[in-house]
Amino acid sequence: MDFTTFQASAADADTIGEIHASSWLAAYGPFFAPEFFAQAVRHRRTKWPAVLAERKGAVLLGALGGRPLAFAFIGESPTRPGSAEIHSCFAHPDGWGTGVTAFLMAAAIDRLREDGYRHVHLWTLRDTAQSRRFYAKCGFAESGRTRGWDFGDGNLMPQVEYERGL
Repeated sequence: MDFTTFQASAADADTIGEIHASSWLAAYGPFFAPEFFAQAVRHRRTKWPAVLAERKGAVLLGALGGRPLAFAFIGESPTRPGSAEIHSCFAHPDGWGTGVTAFLMAAAIDRLREDGYRHVHLWTLRDTAQSRRFYAKCGFAESGRTRGWDFGDGNLMPQVEYERGL
C-alpha cells in the first residue's frame, strides 16, 4: 500500500473536518440524541481551523494513495505532566481496514518519541469496540482509569483510558 503521513497545516482544516465528521457519522450516531448528534457532526466539520490556529500540539494526517483518510491530534497531556496525549484519532470510513490509521499511529508514536516523551495516553468511549481493538493492536493497554465525558449534551459518556510507553 502507498501510505504517507505529514503534518497538517491550516490549508488541511477542511480535510480534517471531513474525516472527523464522516467518522462520527459512521460510528457515533447510536450514542447521542439525533438533534445533538447533527450539531456535534457539524461542529467536528468546522472546528479545525481554530484548533490548528492555536498551535497546541500537532495534527498529523495519514494518506493512502495521496488521499488523506486519517488524522491524529497529539501533544502534551493536560492532566499528566511530562506525558503525551493523543487528543483525537479518527479515520474516514473509506480508510477503515486499509492499514492507513495504523501507519499514522506508528508515525504519531515516533513523533512523540522524537519530541522527548516516554509515555502516552488517550481516552476512548467504553462502548466502541472497534477503537478499543485498534488501540490494543497499536500496543496500548487499558490503564484501569475511567471517566465520564460530556460531549456537550449534558450526558456523561463512559470512557476508558489506554496508555503505553514510548
